[in-house]
Amino acid sequence: MASVERDVEGDIESVELTGQEHWREGPPLELFKEMRERCPIHRTERFEEFPEEDGFWSVTTAEDVHTVSRDWETYSSERGGVLAAAGGFPLELAQAMFIGMDPPKHDRLKALFQRGFTPKRIADHEEAIRAITVRVLGRLEGRETADLVSDVAQPVVARVIGSFMGIDEQDDAIWARLMNSTLGAADPDLNPYGFEGAVERDLPEIFERCRKLIDARRENPTDDLTSVLVHAELDGEQLEEHEIVMGFFLLMAAGNDSTKATYCSAMRALMESPEQKQLLLEDPGLVGDAVEEALRMFPAFAHFRRTATRDTELHGQKIKEGEKVVMWYVSSNRDESRFEDPDRFDVNRKAEHQAFGAGGRHFCLGTALARLELRILIEETLKRYPDITIDGPPAHVESLFLNQLKSLPVRLAP
Repeated sequence: MASVERDVEGDIESVELTGQEHWREGPPLELFKEMRERCPIHRTERFEEFPEEDGFWSVTTAEDVHTVSRDWETYSSERGGVLAAAGGFPLELAQAMFIGMDPPKHDRLKALFQRGFTPKRIADHEEAIRAITVRVLGRLEGRETADLVSDVAQPVVARVIGSFMGIDEQDDAIWARLMNSTLGAADPDLNPYGFEGAVERDLPEIFERCRKLIDARRENPTDDLTSVLVHAELDGEQLEEHEIVMGFFLLMAAGNDSTKATYCSAMRALMESPEQKQLLLEDPGLVGDAVEEALRMFPAFAHFRRTATRDTELHGQKIKEGEKVVMWYVSSNRDESRFEDPDRFDVNRKAEHQAFGAGGRHFCLGTALARLELRILIEETLKRYPDITIDGPPAHVESLFLNQLKSLPVRLAP
C-alpha cells in the first residue's frame, strides 16, 4: 500500500503516516500542511512497522488539539497509553507515569512534584544551571569544530536533570544513553537493537539501577526528586516499585530530551538565518522570545496520543469508543490559522504555542525549567561563539515521537 493514496483530483484519500520515508529528515511538514488544509482529522489505518497495532486518527490543527487536550473525560491518557504505537512497551508501565494517568490519580501524583517546579523555585537554580553550561562550553576551548548535540546539549541537560534527581555526575552518561535508546528505539544509531531491545535490554537495566537509588533513599531520605517519589503517598499508601521507577523514568526522559531537542533546533535555525542570529547578538534581551519561537517551530515531542472513551465527533469526523486520537504538535504549531508565515523563524513573533501541551491537566510540569535552560544555553553559546556556523549536514532522529537532531556539526569560529 502506498504511504499516500490520492483520488483523481489529487486529494488525500488515505495516509500511511508512519512510513519511515516521511520521517528521515524530520517531521513531514508539507504532508501535515496538506492535511490541515484538506483533511484536518484524518485516518491512518495501519502501521508500517507494527502491523499488529491499530490505526489512529490524526489531529493536525491547533484548535482541535486544544479541544482534545482539555477533554480528558472523552479522550483518555490512561486507557491505551500516550503514544501512537506502543512498540511493545507494557501498558502497565505507561500507566505508572502520571503522564499516562487520568484524574483523579493524575492530579494527586502530579501535585507532589508541582511544588518543586514553580517558577520561583526554578529561578533559584539559575546560577547553578549557568555554571553547568559555562563549564561544558569551556571544554571546547581551543577547538575549531564540535557537535552541539553530543558536546554541548547532552552533557548540560543530563547534569541539570541529574542534579534535580540526585544522580552522581559520573552516571550522567549512563542515564543519557538509557533515555536515548529507550525513547529513540526506532533510530538505529540510538538503539541498534530496536524496539525489542528497548524493552528487553534497556528497561531491565533501568529497573536495576533505580532499585539501588530507591534503597538508598529509603535508608537516607534527601531533598531530591527521587526521594520525593520514594516517600510519596497517595491515599495513604506509598507508591509501588514500578510506579517509582516509571515516575523517575518520566522525569529523566523529559529532562534529557526536551531541552536538548529544542536548543539544537534553535541553534540550527539561528545559523541558517544569520539575520535572526544578529538580532540576538545586538539585543540579548530577545533571547526569551527566540526560545518561544523555537518551542513553536520545533516542539521536542512530535505527538501524544489519547483514546476515545465513548463515541464522539471532532471537526465533523465521527470517532468511535476505543479508537486512538493522536495530537500532532509538529503540525498544530505551524497552523496557518494561528501563525502568519508559520515556517519562518522569527525571534520577534511572540507567538503562543503548544510545545508544552495545549492546556488541560497534562500541561508540561517542567515548563519553567525548560525555558530557563534554553535561555541560558542560547545566551552562553552566542556569547562565547558569536560567529558559530553549521559545518556539515545535521542528522535527525528517525522517530514518530522524538522531534530532534542526533547530530549538529558546527564550526565554532571563522
